Amino acid sequence: MLEILGTIGGNVLGLPGILGLALGMMTRQLWLGALLGGLVGLIAPLLFAGWQFSHVGSVALVIAIVVGVCAGSLGTAIRRKGTTV
Repeated sequence: MLEILGTIGGNVLGLPGILGLALGMMTRQLWLGALLGGLVGLIAPLLFAGWQFSHVGSVALVIAIVVGVCAGSLGTAIRRKGTTV
């Protein structure tokens, strides 16, 4: 349980969370923000594993993609709400 929580926390505070949020804030279209965040979530674990799928755990990869999609969507929501205030 602690390993999963640590993986989620590491992804939220790492590249998928921060870069996904930043890329999501660059667009107003929700699907594009989620897609960009998901791509960051896919690339980040592979980058640290030397671009080999065999060195990345499937649970860590899924968590990174989900965190990236959520962060990208949140970034888009921040951008849309910020322009209407």
